[in-house]
Amino acid sequence: MPNIVFYRLLVYRNCAEIWRSGETRDGVYKISPDNLPAFEVFCDQTTAGGGWTVFQKRLDGSVDFYRYWNDYIHSFGNLSGEFWLGLENIHRLTSDSNNMLRVDLEDFEGNITYALYDMFAVMSEDDKYKLSYGTYSGNAGDSLIWHRNQPFSTRDQDNDQCSCNCAILYEGAWWYSGCHHSNLNGFYHRGSDSPYGRGVNWLHWRGHNYSLKRTEMKIRPMNY
Repeated sequence: MPNIVFYRLLVYRNCAEIWRSGETRDGVYKISPDNLPAFEVFCDQTTAGGGWTVFQKRLDGSVDFYRYWNDYIHSFGNLSGEFWLGLENIHRLTSDSNNMLRVDLEDFEGNITYALYDMFAVMSEDDKYKLSYGTYSGNAGDSLIWHRNQPFSTRDQDNDQCSCNCAILYEGAWWYSGCHHSNLNGFYHRGSDSPYGRGVNWLHWRGHNYSLKRTEMKIRPMNY
């Protein structure tokens, strides 16, 4: 059943504010984190107390994530399925650096795990949407550590630390260094059929040769 979009006369800044207002259903809502034009997001109001604004979801390979810089600045996909919320929107949501990032992962055997990062932020376009965070916790292993303070790269915007183009080499778009310990926007292979590093990878859990079934990246304020 398709998600219902919930519209309210009062536009909230994020899904945490929506949850606090008493709206505890998962679904698509409109928010405006900075009093600029509002945009639609998917709110996860169930996981670990709810209040999560989801900015990335993979689940079935139905959406092509091997895209260009302009695609990643803006949003693509479908909020009721696989999607990317857009680097500019993620920056708007995290510009105060007072957010927790949660990464939920599932493999094709039904195992699940997660990683948490405090003080999470994505910088502005002037900084190539650099990734910033404080400390890690969780049970997935810290596969963002190599990407900390790295700018975002796509197949047509090579900002990584490698003499190669990591986005082309590993068929994705990410905060590549030289090249990756995680690649959640990589090509959607299925499990151990993934070529080395070219799938939806999280090194410290299932390694470079295993492409995950489901991923979600989501944020909420640390003072939630």
